[in-house]
Amino acid sequence: MRIVGISGSPRGGGNTDTLVRRALELCEKKGAGVEFIPLSGKKIGYCEGCFSCRRNGCVKDDDAGEIFDSMEKADALIIGSPTYFSSVSGRLKSLFDRSLPLRSGGYRLGNKVGGAIAVGGSRNGGQEFAVRCIHNWMLLHEMIVVGDRETAHFGGICVGKNPGDVLEDRTGLRTVDNLALHVLDVAGKQLD
Repeated sequence: MRIVGISGSPRGGGNTDTLVRRALELCEKKGAGVEFIPLSGKKIGYCEGCFSCRRNGCVKDDDAGEIFDSMEKADALIIGSPTYFSSVSGRLKSLFDRSLPLRSGGYRLGNKVGGAIAVGGSRNGGQEFAVRCIHNWMLLHEMIVVGDRETAHFGGICVGKNPGDVLEDRTGLRTVDNLALHVLDVAGKQLD
């Protein structure tokens, strides 16, 4: 089984990276192959709505295509984002907008398992809205969306303002761990 984790943070080494890596490390300990893709340092242009991607693939020469290839090869995706004004980061939203060829080209992410992680500056900092944005994207691709099970949340939801703060959020870390285990469990059942 292969699980790809994507951190939608434009800053490398921050809380979102920490949480996505934590989820992947837990999956790896349970025997899954994992790949971590941080969007920091990646070039991802905006979708121009030209729809050339439906015929010839996207005309933009950037890192999105390589990321989409990794997504297609995965059995499951765990996608994390910092919460920016109750939504996902602009970089992650650009990647989502550019993913039309994966949908219009035969729902190439269909039936893959997906889970979401969000981190915000306060307990009620809009994380559930950011998670909902990730879930909406997954649902449009006909993925199987899972939450974190046991802790009754929509996914991994943590609090942290400064890098490393999330490691002090025990409640939030439980949701991230439970999400990783649920993604792993459901993806395993999909492969049976």
